[in-house]
Amino acid sequence: MADADPAEPPRRRPGRPRDASIDERALAATRELLVRRGFDATTIHAVAAHSGVHASAIYRRWGSRIELIEEATFPGLNPLSVQPTGDLRRDLRRFVRAYVAAFDAPASRAAAAGLLAHHQTASRQRPPEFYLRVSARPQFQDILCAAPPGSVDPTVDPDDVFDMLLGAILTRTLLATVTARRRPLERTVEMILRLLQPQASHSTLDPGGQPA
Repeated sequence: MADADPAEPPRRRPGRPRDASIDERALAATRELLVRRGFDATTIHAVAAHSGVHASAIYRRWGSRIELIEEATFPGLNPLSVQPTGDLRRDLRRFVRAYVAAFDAPASRAAAAGLLAHHQTASRQRPPEFYLRVSARPQFQDILCAAPPGSVDPTVDPDDVFDMLLGAILTRTLLATVTARRRPLERTVEMILRLLQPQASHSTLDPGGQPA
């Protein structure tokens, strides 16, 4: 048998595959605790006791309870539910509905205020790419990239539009409204379309957002 190449690093034996059932049990327990006991009481040890998963196994998967809560409540949108079709209006409508549903889930509503307060007071901010794991921003940009040529103003910053959409959804799902009626989601979709449209096309729409 030939000698091993000294320049080649030794091969590691494959480790044990990650047990997906542990992840699912911990995430499910996190969501249940958020609804039943609230954000502050949803600790790693509480999740361990509620799920039957040892705390050390949870810490190996999530570095803190904040990371665990984020993944349990805002895991990103189902790719199949928001897969772009090229029809910008239709894709945005599906995206907004899925995003509202994600924020309107009981566990997400229970976690949102605590997560916002944590990130506002955290002494060390995590890099932006860290948040992409639990963000729908990439999926929003995929929808814009799939839109027909000329339907999205190239001078518009997609991140600015997404931030406005996120604000509208947070207001709809988490904050008390000052109006007596709940606006239909189509109104939000229409406003986002107006932000994205090239300036020249604004004059072709009537006040109701339909072609003149």
